[in-house]
Amino acid sequence: MKILMVYPLYPDTFWGFKHALKFISKKASSPPLGLLTVAAMLPGEWQKKLVDMNVAALKDEDIKWADYVFISGMVVQRDSTREVIARCNRLGTKVVAGGPLFTTEYEEFDGVDHFVLGEAEVTLAPFLADLAAGQAKHVYNSAERPDIDRTPVPLWSLANMKHYSSMAVQYSRGCPFDCEFCDITVLNGRKPRTKDTVQMVNELESLYQSGWRDSVFIVDDNFIGNKKKLKEELLPAVIEWSRKRKFPFNLLTEVSINMADDDELMRLMTEAKFKTVFVGIETPSDESLAECNKQQNRGRDLLASVRKIQNHGMEVRGGFIVGFDSDPVSIFKSQINFIQKSGIVTAMVGLLNAPIGTRLYQRMKNENRLTKHITGDNTDCSINFIPKMNYDTLVNGYQNIINTIYSPKPFYERIGTFLREYHPKKERGSSHLRFWHITAFFKSMWFMGIKEKGRRYYWRLIFSTLVKRPRALPLSVTLSIYGFHFRQISRKLVSLPAQNVTA
Repeated sequence: MKILMVYPLYPDTFWGFKHALKFISKKASSPPLGLLTVAAMLPGEWQKKLVDMNVAALKDEDIKWADYVFISGMVVQRDSTREVIARCNRLGTKVVAGGPLFTTEYEEFDGVDHFVLGEAEVTLAPFLADLAAGQAKHVYNSAERPDIDRTPVPLWSLANMKHYSSMAVQYSRGCPFDCEFCDITVLNGRKPRTKDTVQMVNELESLYQSGWRDSVFIVDDNFIGNKKKLKEELLPAVIEWSRKRKFPFNLLTEVSINMADDDELMRLMTEAKFKTVFVGIETPSDESLAECNKQQNRGRDLLASVRKIQNHGMEVRGGFIVGFDSDPVSIFKSQINFIQKSGIVTAMVGLLNAPIGTRLYQRMKNENRLTKHITGDNTDCSINFIPKMNYDTLVNGYQNIINTIYSPKPFYERIGTFLREYHPKKERGSSHLRFWHITAFFKSMWFMGIKEKGRRYYWRLIFSTLVKRPRALPLSVTLSIYGFHFRQISRKLVSLPAQNVTA
């Protein structure tokens, strides 16, 4: 068999970091981990190729070469996915589809020969067996939540690592919390399932042996879902491995805010060289937190929790949402104030949407408020249900948040707040200066220090960092580059008319 693994295009969004990646001559944040893992599950004698459309063009010759095109993606890649399927149909190559997009809405897609849904550890083997017997079915699905301690190491040889700013590994699936708007529990369940510690270290070693020496994103739904196992097994093992390898990776992951309650956990994570954590803050409104069942965020000083994590030497990236039924009109100002005070430089603010299968989706359906499927990009001013707040008020208020927090003055002020609260340990391991580090610095001086209107705030940050905390200069430059990306996206968002929300 000749198998072509295809990963569709992402649109230009906050999450893609497209405009920031240009500074370091990279094309995408990370390779498609799911497809690379599935590739490792296929028979070893099969020929395999990967085309990540975010780093390389998909050519007709690639499709014609293949016996089957395996395609996977997320909801935000829906449009590109449809185009790929249509091209395969036109060229007569069969299509096998799986992943989050198809698992939740496979019935919306024509032109797919075989759907392998759910988790591949359960559904791929039956498909392969039936394929070998010449009797493959149209749909393979299972609600089973398999153990993932036998999931193979991804087939890294298919990916051209030079195009990416980070690699990705997975330690666990599932989240113990049950937020109303989140589809994590729909896809992966509420009980965190973890890989064996030896297996996890082997995955890090495989990246090391592949020559990787940069960031590694642990893509878990909630990395700290099983804190006991983390503290007793995984983190000590990762620290030991990293020490032997002279700490070759900067680690980043997704966690819940209750990490701030566990000093030992944070100490071990910083010892393992975790530099960044993404936290779902959502809203400073307790009423809205109660509405969406974000219980882990309630009854605490969210600002103090963020500050504590950053005091431990981890940068907090935050997710924020407006559009809850309980949101008052004052929520827009409250979100801006919270974000500025928190020092969360990378603040991802989106409009509430209801993904298929979530409790929010079911509630909106029961209340006759659903209007369409989500786009997968909660920052594009689209909403797939009728909100309680007036549409114009909601979208205009959202656009005001984005326009405010990413304008140069408040953005650079936020970097300053973060740097004052950020207390990393002395750098361990090799921090090799690469050519693209130097070019990124000079590009930042040109774009943010000369071309942008807010250039005085850029220079103020650079000179202040040089004087007060020179070791933080690379981080200051990196965050400034993020700001450039966010401003490119926000300029598009603030120009979108409010009436488009139901289009």
